[in-house]
Amino acid sequence: MSEFPVKVEDISQVKKKISFEIPWVVVQDELESVYRNIGKKAKIKGFRPGKIPRKILETYYKADAEGETITNIVNKYYWQELDERGIVTLSRPEIEQDGLKENTNFSFSASFETEPDIEPQGHKGMELEKVNITVSDADMEKRLGEIRKMFATMQDVAEDRPAVMGDFVTIDFKGKMDGQELPELQSDNYLLELGSKRFIPGFEEQIVGMKNNETKEINLKFPADYHEKKMAGKDVVFTVILKGLKEQKLPDIDENFVKNFDKYNTLEELMNDVRKTMEEQCIRQSEAQFDEKIIERLLTANEFDAPPSLVERQIFYMIADTQKRMKSAGMDEKNAMELSFRMHDQFKKEAEKTVKTFLLIKKIAEKEALVVSDDDMDSKINELAEIHHVDYETVKNAYNDEDRMNTLKSEIIQKKVFDFIKREANIKVVEKVGMEGEAAS
Repeated sequence: MSEFPVKVEDISQVKKKISFEIPWVVVQDELESVYRNIGKKAKIKGFRPGKIPRKILETYYKADAEGETITNIVNKYYWQELDERGIVTLSRPEIEQDGLKENTNFSFSASFETEPDIEPQGHKGMELEKVNITVSDADMEKRLGEIRKMFATMQDVAEDRPAVMGDFVTIDFKGKMDGQELPELQSDNYLLELGSKRFIPGFEEQIVGMKNNETKEINLKFPADYHEKKMAGKDVVFTVILKGLKEQKLPDIDENFVKNFDKYNTLEELMNDVRKTMEEQCIRQSEAQFDEKIIERLLTANEFDAPPSLVERQIFYMIADTQKRMKSAGMDEKNAMELSFRMHDQFKKEAEKTVKTFLLIKKIAEKEALVVSDDDMDSKINELAEIHHVDYETVKNAYNDEDRMNTLKSEIIQKKVFDFIKREANIKVVEKVGMEGEAAS
């Protein structure tokens, strides 16, 4: 440890402060070294480089010399202390210092974020309930309905009937808030499926009953938690013109329908494959729900703060992912960027949970000596190669940088931890019929 006074304080669970008092003799030696280096390069009229008196150098370079001395001392002793104490930082240090004073010890402090010191609790002997989900007839009917819609045709409503849920309407609309029209609340020739819930609550419901070429004013209130803060909880009046009304014509599920698919020869093959796919989905859903229960139990048993820098980093990833999905859905890049950044605060709670889960999983793995071996990595790469129908080397090369490799290792460690927790738990299995159904008694 340092040969002079150093004080380490825990400011919070995730922030530390190290205070240093560097003896003047140490500071003086560093200051002399800095002046010597400056003197070798300095160009002052009337003096040769390397022959400039110290007093003259101080006249021209005192601020630079003292600034460089402070930087050198702070960097040297800050990093040395972290290394000796085995402290890992998560953020750049916030340095506080009052400058150099002749014949006076130099004091400075560095504050920084660290991972919380967690001693995992409650990950052994959990009492858990796991729900096994079975595909119901209603699930099959719903999925087949979705498949039929993929091959549906659109046709104008023949009779002069009003719009009903399920219809596709073409509308012009303008929205006013506080008497002012807002550009983001208007569109022409907008195609909307009634019942899709793409608009705020009440909008689609009030279009039901309208007829072609009808104009209607719709009075609504934006939800209090609406992502656009300036609109949240505000009253809005939409003027809507219904310009077109179409309905879907769904094909029958029969042997003729099977001709839409190359991979099936009979209706039975189609039905069996749909059921198999849904059964696999049920297994994934059941496991995901079970893992979520474990996470909730772990976070309840282990209360700690999430480091703000890691939370902000996770929010950044979530914003980037949201932008990508918005652009894939057809939104232009500028609007996608603006809208996703406005969702920063909405992402915070989920980001904190993600960070806490990551840190807790990491600590449990350390406590239970769960590690990622080369065989584990090879198995995971082979698994990904099979899923994506590519060879082993292609996947391995795709993960041939440190960040991606660490992400893959984190996924493997997380599975190992969950498998460990499940082996140590008392699990009651409950059967549930239907992906949206009730648990069977």
